[in-house]
Amino acid sequence: MFRFVFLYALTCSVGALQLLAQSKAGRQPNIIFILADDQGYGDIGAFFQNQRAQLHDASKPFEISPHLDKLASEGAVFTQHYVAAPICAPSRASLMLGVSQGHSNVRDNEFDKALDDNYTMPNTLRTLGYTTALIGKWGLEGNDKYDLNGYQWPAHPLKRGFDYYFGYMRHADGHEHYPKEALYRKYWAENGKGVWQNTTNITSKLDKCYTPDLWTAAAKKYITDHVRGRDQSKPFFLYLAFETPHAVQELPTQAYPKGGGLHGGMQWIGKPGHMITTASGTPDSYMYPEYANATYDDDNDPSTPNKPWPATYKRYATANRRIDDAVGDLMQLLKDLNIDNNTLVVYTSDNGPSNESYLPEDRFPPNRPTFFSSFGPFEGIKADTWEGGVRLPVIVRWSGHIPAKKVVATPAINYDWAPTFIDIAGQPAPQRMDGISLLPVLTGKGVQRDPTVYIEYHGEEKTPDYAAFAPAKRGRVRGQTQLLRVGDYVAVRYNIQSAKDPFEIYNVVNDPAELQNLANDPARQLAVKLPYVDTSGSVSVSVFQSYVQDRVLQLHHIGIGSPRPYDSALVPAVKVVDPVPGLNRSIYTGNFPWIPQTAGLKPVTRDHVQFPELNEKGKELKTVTVFTGYISVPRDGEYTFYMACDGKSFLRIHDIQVLDADYGYSGNLPRQETIFLKAGLHPFSFSYYRDEENGDPFVKLDWSGPGLRRQPVEKAKVFFRDKEAGAH
Repeated sequence: MFRFVFLYALTCSVGALQLLAQSKAGRQPNIIFILADDQGYGDIGAFFQNQRAQLHDASKPFEISPHLDKLASEGAVFTQHYVAAPICAPSRASLMLGVSQGHSNVRDNEFDKALDDNYTMPNTLRTLGYTTALIGKWGLEGNDKYDLNGYQWPAHPLKRGFDYYFGYMRHADGHEHYPKEALYRKYWAENGKGVWQNTTNITSKLDKCYTPDLWTAAAKKYITDHVRGRDQSKPFFLYLAFETPHAVQELPTQAYPKGGGLHGGMQWIGKPGHMITTASGTPDSYMYPEYANATYDDDNDPSTPNKPWPATYKRYATANRRIDDAVGDLMQLLKDLNIDNNTLVVYTSDNGPSNESYLPEDRFPPNRPTFFSSFGPFEGIKADTWEGGVRLPVIVRWSGHIPAKKVVATPAINYDWAPTFIDIAGQPAPQRMDGISLLPVLTGKGVQRDPTVYIEYHGEEKTPDYAAFAPAKRGRVRGQTQLLRVGDYVAVRYNIQSAKDPFEIYNVVNDPAELQNLANDPARQLAVKLPYVDTSGSVSVSVFQSYVQDRVLQLHHIGIGSPRPYDSALVPAVKVVDPVPGLNRSIYTGNFPWIPQTAGLKPVTRDHVQFPELNEKGKELKTVTVFTGYISVPRDGEYTFYMACDGKSFLRIHDIQVLDADYGYSGNLPRQETIFLKAGLHPFSFSYYRDEENGDPFVKLDWSGPGLRRQPVEKAKVFFRDKEAGAH
């Protein structure tokens, strides 16, 4: 029997079922997700800088990150982890929503756009018993609206699932790291910009507060207050979002306080004018000694004297080292509070390294990520869909559950983390989410399904003309770009003009710098299995090329904004061997908070039907009915699907989210959506969930298309399924 590859149906892992018992006993782990801003794969010692240091080459200066290296040694590192987009806002939106850029409502350079009002990382965890907090940068708040009650941001963190918020609201706020003084860019002169505590602007109290120190002190206070407070029996989820090393590379006021943890390190004092330990001395003055006096062989000639590092890079290294100290401080706090063994910590970045510095050009040289090779063994930077722009460092520590010194080579992407955390909390993720749980590969328990790594982005800039990059990449116009990872291979294309534009193809395991474009050799055989195409494990480059051109259309929804040149392209059908009429109908029972991803769940009944219809079991409360198979499209063209039901429902064709009537859905309200389809068979999945009484149970699914007036789908014999093994 053919194995479905719908994203919505990816695994609710065995680990989740085990942890469900823990959650019922109140032993869900705390979760801390730490996100740096524009920190490259190559900026972390354990991933690249330590190897650079071991070269003992004075022409290759290096950074150090002792605390992050220690964290990596105590848990797992992901070496093939991607972000959904190579720039801040869309990357963070996909992270929060658990969806790819094919379904995210925030794309490209849509900074400050309101995050979709749907399932998010924090609101799902809050539903599962967590208290939730965001400390640091947001930038997904929506357009400003000011009235007598203050700013009414439609997607304020408190409106997207966070119980507590402390940080920068707007994207541009994060370009400065002294919110009150604003030493290099005056963002706070107008419009109330600055640091917000829930809905109160407290910038006026933050004298000399360097934001990495400020966020760390606030995070430590939040964790300590929670552990000692009345909600201490509940687990907490903390999203700690640094806005460094991006933008103005300012320096701290002083050395990082010694000790760390409960009684040392950065502390929240709470006194206006002196809110944190380091809110004294001179802003933008302290540089780590190992960087302040560092020299390098600037001309790659050992016979000439070494020169001091340019000031820009001393500052950049200091910004990264300050985050490293903050992580060490937080980890010590977890130990001091005796919660380190029951706290999952994830550390990563939002996109590749930047060539921005925002420092006055008459005083500081420009920033170039080539100085430390911040892109690591790859090529490309922020805004590139080359590996250097989208392959990021990830460290995960959960003592007793994740083995120390574990290296995870499984490809993954940042929209997998929301489903992973939901899995850990004891439930399968919503079908709305494209990501899957990574718990099996982290813990070694259960079967890890293959994540789908898919990226979209549009930017008019060019890949920098760095000598460190291959000539074919230098100065390339980005335009519309895409990336799809399949096995060891990445298919990537730049400046897309149409859906038929060819992809460049690279084996990024053997060729991480993407130097050998395999698309130049169409007859070459690639070691990969392609669903619906060839499962033998070997296909030609030309077959692979055709597959990825089709596949990216099966992952992308039109009409969300930021138009793509392939929006109106017809979604290709699939080839199915000996299909038989009808659909699979599987019924699941459970107290699910949403329509769940069902792979890994055991159905209470399973049978076959000719079209989506409910049986008596499916009409019961707390019951999910899932219909899977194929829909036969008679002609090429534009098709519209219409849905109404008394409960909740969700329709995918291929991996495209066609109809979402789950989050916030009120029964009986009609939904409709249009999709462009080629004639032929298309993977079809339709789910219905009756979680509360809302009239008589019913599902109504209609469609219309070329030469096809709107009609119920059951009127046409258009559904097929795979022939079961052993069937005659």
